[in-house]
Amino acid sequence: MRIRLFDVPMDFGANLRGVDMGPTALRRAGLKEALVRLGHTVEEEPRLLRVAIAEHAQPGDPSVRFLDVITQGCRRLAEHVEQACTDGSFPLVLGGDHSIAVGTLAGLSAFHKKKKHSWGTLWIDAHADFNTPETSPSGNVHGMSLAASCGWGHPALKDLYSRGRKLDPANAVVLGARNLDPGEKENLKKAGVKVLTMADIDREGIAAIADQALRYLAGRVDEIHVSFDVDSLDPETAPGVGTPVPGGMTFRELHLLMETLSASGRVTSAEVVEVNPVLDVRNQTARVAVAMIESLLGATIL
Repeated sequence: MRIRLFDVPMDFGANLRGVDMGPTALRRAGLKEALVRLGHTVEEEPRLLRVAIAEHAQPGDPSVRFLDVITQGCRRLAEHVEQACTDGSFPLVLGGDHSIAVGTLAGLSAFHKKKKHSWGTLWIDAHADFNTPETSPSGNVHGMSLAASCGWGHPALKDLYSRGRKLDPANAVVLGARNLDPGEKENLKKAGVKVLTMADIDREGIAAIADQALRYLAGRVDEIHVSFDVDSLDPETAPGVGTPVPGGMTFRELHLLMETLSASGRVTSAEVVEVNPVLDVRNQTARVAVAMIESLLGATIL
């Protein structure tokens, strides 16, 4: 497989600085070398995606902070992702905070719409990121990215790169959720997003939940995008995140999920976000994230 890597050092969508160094941490953890060992051809996006420094920018509207610089960066990312898909490459986006997904999904939407493909998204995250400026307690865009992509929220986010929603909310599955805001819960229900929580995993086991998520998406779409937030893991496994929530997935649980997705043959794009080296311990979180990406892209025990 030809995999095209995108470094997106965006940290405007969150309160804590540091996730802008996430792409570098993932590379230092051996991501590119691991992909080559799996037999993939790794392409580097030739057009560097530069973003401003948060300390030099104005947050603007407190209900949707740093909107202008986030949309500028996401618009460029959308263009790059669409082009990678057009070239026949697998886009692998390295964040940065989860606000970058607005750009990733916009680029995927443009490509799939042009090709008349059916597609959906598995959102692996402790949070559903389905707030709007009206429901968000922080105004941080990384908590609005899935909602905006599904047509909910601020017009500048909803209409980024092209007018209208990018992803049918019925083709989105949030997996591993364990920290949802009250207004966000209502948004998810009204939109019709399928949510599989950590309580579901506790009750039924990760194998059953992974199969359930895959069956749901496979019954609706041909291609799947995986958006992987490392805070889906328990903080003991992945301490280097800005919004840690106790009680997340274990190393092996997430490995099995990724292996199940890989075996399906339906995953055609992915992103990994929210690795924060400033909060990490000896790059542990980045190393774990690389191991998960390896499993998603074909690594097996035997």
